[in-house]
Amino acid sequence: MSQTSAIQDLQRQRVLLEIEYLYEKSTFRKQTETKGLNRQVKRGDAWFPLKVGKSYYNSLNQLVIEVFRTADQEIEHNFEYGRPVTFFTAELKYFDFTGTVSYVEGDRMVVAVPDNAPVVQLQNTENLGVQLSFDETSYRLMFEALDRTMRAKGNRLAYLRDLFHTPLTQAKGADRVSRFSFAPMRFPWLNPTQEKAVNEVLRAKDVAIVQGPPGTGKTTTLVEAIYETLHRESQVLVCAQSNMAVDWISEKLVDRGVNVLRIGNPTRVNDKMLSFTYERRFEAHPDYEMLWAIRKAIRQIRANRKRGNDNYHQKLERLKSRAAEIEIRINAELFGEARVIASTLTGSANRLLEGQKYHTLFIDEAAQALEAACWIPIRRASRVIFAGDHCQLPPTVKSLPALKGGLGKTLMECIVERLPEAVTLLGVQYRMNEEIMRFSSDWFYGGKVQTAPQIKYRGILDYDLPMVWVDTSDLDIHEEFVGESFGRINKIEAELTLNELKKYFTKIGKTRILEERIDVGIISPYRAQVQYLRRLIKKNEFYKPYRHLISVNTVDGFQGQERDIIVISLVRSNDEGQIGFLRDLRRMNVAITRARMKLIILGDAKTMTRHPFYKKLLEYVQAMQGLE
Repeated sequence: MSQTSAIQDLQRQRVLLEIEYLYEKSTFRKQTETKGLNRQVKRGDAWFPLKVGKSYYNSLNQLVIEVFRTADQEIEHNFEYGRPVTFFTAELKYFDFTGTVSYVEGDRMVVAVPDNAPVVQLQNTENLGVQLSFDETSYRLMFEALDRTMRAKGNRLAYLRDLFHTPLTQAKGADRVSRFSFAPMRFPWLNPTQEKAVNEVLRAKDVAIVQGPPGTGKTTTLVEAIYETLHRESQVLVCAQSNMAVDWISEKLVDRGVNVLRIGNPTRVNDKMLSFTYERRFEAHPDYEMLWAIRKAIRQIRANRKRGNDNYHQKLERLKSRAAEIEIRINAELFGEARVIASTLTGSANRLLEGQKYHTLFIDEAAQALEAACWIPIRRASRVIFAGDHCQLPPTVKSLPALKGGLGKTLMECIVERLPEAVTLLGVQYRMNEEIMRFSSDWFYGGKVQTAPQIKYRGILDYDLPMVWVDTSDLDIHEEFVGESFGRINKIEAELTLNELKKYFTKIGKTRILEERIDVGIISPYRAQVQYLRRLIKKNEFYKPYRHLISVNTVDGFQGQERDIIVISLVRSNDEGQIGFLRDLRRMNVAITRARMKLIILGDAKTMTRHPFYKKLLEYVQAMQGLE
């Protein structure tokens, strides 16, 4: 096992991460300086104007301020827990402090601010706005994690680093994955590949990977693996790239009766989710009222300090010492009772987890996480279980040089390549009609994914074709470019998209759509097209009764979701055959596999089929239609 090779790999990752960091920082600064406020608001990166509510100290003793969005409430925004923000006035004068999103639901947000923040001034400023600030913290944590991993010597972190970066020449032909040996356990409620995956997780001494193609029950399998692991270990750490993924897995574990302690606030805000967050549990502790009273007394003493008062320091130190003692006791009880500690990858660096170690770390959505982010929680673990699918959405990398250099290659991909024996592919899907699934299975998974018999022929109409490609190449349609941040738009194709859906809705019939709640996802790779489609649906009277059943979003926005009907607007239409980032086929894999029963694709075949994937896809659909 080559330590030098592993460290060289990580050094390369660090250089690429530095390129991405500098690119994102300079792009953010340029956008803030040169892009108009309206553009920021439309992109969901700013709220303006705001209504400012009350300020108070939360359970973590942070000063927070409530703000409410009063305009453009239908725009999907990008504010979420932990993201840094800055306040500004209508003249774009910025306040000289940074806040952090503590909680956000709909159009209400709670922002944690420094103790010396000018709260009264914020409350009295007319036309106040808030915008996302550049996230230095996540990058700092990733750089620290890479440095710590490269420095590691003679410990578990060093061993895992060298194992995961086994040189390919050494990896070939050798089974380097250590396992315990015991008879396989039976789980009659799982299918054979899911059962195998759980057993592989339980046997793994160092690493196991559960690869879950679309609709194959990855979350079900992962929850079962965590549940079984907890029969052998008192506590495990569960992380994912996004807050939403952490919430989803946490909710499923709570449904199984597992005591989950969620570090960081959930994005899926409901009472069930909140009840297992650290903050809510902390506030519910019997000793919390006493702690709150002591903290209030500390603030009052500081505010009313009199010069020359000798008792001031003694009294303050006594109260601070008492508060710390109660806080430590509450934390010890909360962490002592929890069986699963759940957080995002960067959230695992939270001060609450300082000094904590776990035998097993589970990383969900591992194929969407930068390698550096995965090393943040790995330092706390003895073995790592990855779950995800490297044939679906990759991590977001904005710098082209960093992307070309390989920053988008995840740690999970690296292990799949070097230690293929660690991977279990889930091979039965429960989402799609067989004909929709077959193309994806053949192209991405070597034909290894099968359809569960009960949904093989699922459809909406009798004698219906599950997949249709509406070719726009004979029409005089051309894409338009609407600025670097929004990308492409194709207005005529957008109108055709809604016409095709209207025709299909008319065939099904209004009563049946509403009674059976047949839901629809309209997907476009480009944000400008998504926003244009949303506006068209809003204006179109035909869609008024169905609006609650229709979602329009980018491919990334539909990750992990499914709908009865999926309509895809590909947008690209030009004489050069340029298709931009549609060349990243993993995105198309996600798009086409969201559909349960019907998939309608709109696109210019002449433009798209210069790429072999889209040529093959069109041929597959035409063969189904008998048009070959």
